[in-house]
Amino acid sequence: MAKLTVSDLDVKGKKVLMRVDFNVPIKDGVIGNDNRIVAALPTIKYVIENGGKAILLSHLGRVKKEEDKPGLSMRPVAERLSNLLNKPVTFVPTTEGKQLEDAIDGLNDGDVLVMENTRYEDVKDGEYVKRESGNDPELGKYWASLGDVFVNDAFGTAHRSHASNVGIASNMAQTAAGFLMEKEITFIGGAVDNPEHPFVAILGGAKVSDKIGVIDNLLAKADKILIGGGMTYTFYAAKGMKIGNSLVESDKIDLAKEILDKAGDKLVLPVDSIVAEKFDNDVAHKTVEGDIPDGYMALDIGPKSVAEFEDVLKDAKTVVWNGPMGVFEMSNYAEGTLEIGKFLGTLKDAKTIVGGGDSTAAVQQLGVADQLSHISTGGGASLEYLEGKTLPGIAAISDK
Repeated sequence: MAKLTVSDLDVKGKKVLMRVDFNVPIKDGVIGNDNRIVAALPTIKYVIENGGKAILLSHLGRVKKEEDKPGLSMRPVAERLSNLLNKPVTFVPTTEGKQLEDAIDGLNDGDVLVMENTRYEDVKDGEYVKRESGNDPELGKYWASLGDVFVNDAFGTAHRSHASNVGIASNMAQTAAGFLMEKEITFIGGAVDNPEHPFVAILGGAKVSDKIGVIDNLLAKADKILIGGGMTYTFYAAKGMKIGNSLVESDKIDLAKEILDKAGDKLVLPVDSIVAEKFDNDVAHKTVEGDIPDGYMALDIGPKSVAEFEDVLKDAKTVVWNGPMGVFEMSNYAEGTLEIGKFLGTLKDAKTIVGGGDSTAAVQQLGVADQLSHISTGGGASLEYLEGKTLPGIAAISDK
């Protein structure tokens, strides 16, 4: 990889500032899912096992007013991290000042410290000032002054230019990627920049508008793009097909026509759909081919589409999947997404990369996550990376 990584650094005796993505679901102080904390462990362990002092920064939720702060403290995260590392973790309930500085100065080699939610800096004296999320230059400079080197392991925020990633990096001599960030750059960056062919992209989700940039970028690189989810029916409308009451972005139909013209046979649309008269898991549903009948809405891809998609996928060497094939949260319309996930788990010779909430949930639900090459930790970041955009958080990492 062309970027500096944590294993290139000599961290012994150093204060290692580390931006992690600990933006986990928390309700009443209880963590609902600790995947993101677990994902950062290899980098944290590398630093402390090699004699570094790990000083961890992360945001948690959105802080827009003082009242948001108590429910979005990093304290429960620090406690969970302590359990996972099986060692004490110092939690500092502030983001700047003497208490934080003294705690950092008191660290021994191999110690771990978690500071308070970086987004607390977005609200000062009751005002929403966005010091963190607006990349306030003084804040980035201050945080950088607390450490000797900087490791960015938060791919989930790589598409944002914040004080805790780009701000710190611009005030440090060296910024390295953590192991998680390195993996994302290798897999997603590799798929976009230098894929092994045949390269197949599977794009789902509700809106064409969310995926236009991705479709555009991948048309030049992929051999096939399989389309599923609600955005299918904007393409159906662009082809002059009937869509019943299915989801459609009327203002994007002309754009969908342009994409279809440009794509030729590269773009593969579903040939059948699971339809119902209401957006409801408990009403009668049926499979229809082609046009969607009046009074019905399409809520998943049908079995023939699944078979056709699998036929395209079976010879693939690189597969990128982002977005569900149907209304995945309703069991009667989850089949298309689950079948695709199951099939990806059987592709032994392909590099399989999954990003996006529902597609990730599907492969985890199926228990095939460990049969895939890579599951991305960043929703918005992986989408923008697939679009070919420069992500500020990655751009700020030092080149080797």
